[in-house]
Amino acid sequence: MQFTVERGGPLLPFLLEHVKGSRNHVKSLLARGQVQVDGAAVRRHDHPLAPGQRVSVLAQGAEARRAPFPVLYEDGRILVIDKPSGLLSMASDREKVRTAYRMAGEYVRRTRPGGRVFIVHRLDRDTSGVLLFAKDEETKRAYQEHWDALVRRRGYLAVVEGRPPREEDTIRTLLRENAAHKVYSVRSGGKEAVTHYRTIQAGREYTLLEVDIDTGRKNQIRAHLSELGCPVAGDRDYGAAASPLGRLCLHAHELALTDPFTGEERTFRSGAPRGFRALVC
Repeated sequence: MQFTVERGGPLLPFLLEHVKGSRNHVKSLLARGQVQVDGAAVRRHDHPLAPGQRVSVLAQGAEARRAPFPVLYEDGRILVIDKPSGLLSMASDREKVRTAYRMAGEYVRRTRPGGRVFIVHRLDRDTSGVLLFAKDEETKRAYQEHWDALVRRRGYLAVVEGRPPREEDTIRTLLRENAAHKVYSVRSGGKEAVTHYRTIQAGREYTLLEVDIDTGRKNQIRAHLSELGCPVAGDRDYGAAASPLGRLCLHAHELALTDPFTGEERTFRSGAPRGFRALVC
């Protein structure tokens, strides 16, 4: 189904007027990503519409078939996905095809012919969670050039071996990378890294932590928690004894930032991956 907007206003009232079904049904269409405005998926019920815009309602499951990963948010400028563990953010010397960047680009082109995506920031291959792409070069520059000023919070969930010495604390060190590409703390000559953690739940063998970072150094969380004596579960490179879920138990669950064009405060969230909480029961 496709409709043309004649009067401006919020998206939800427009859908309630044009789409058959209850209010809950219409909201579920939004939640599943079945509603598009000018070809871009929209999930916010208060998304503003302007006269002349085209609103499309896709058949159930159509959007899921197009997207190879969960789409957390999408508009004309950005695409925010829930990157799975084991997937590179962008190409490397060894892997050029199966990357979040390439898959996101293919997804955008299927929904908008000629569309592109641009890398704004990265997550490690084995870290899952919130990853933001720009859809044009202007947006990429606006985010990248002012990234530290725009980002208000980078929140992670981590399942670690053992239990930290304090329920919550801040770790502040200088980090350096050695020839084997492993990161470790040094007294001088490194780059400052600041990590805050808070215990959510502790089990017999593992503890679930909420972790915030003020700096985005390579492997920062993994190095800091390992040096604390509580390596991230599944992180063999940084001293973990086991891999109970067959993956690195580190998940980027929240990205809060300011829209560089509108000044709007935006927060994108992804829930805890399956198995994280079961480890600490």
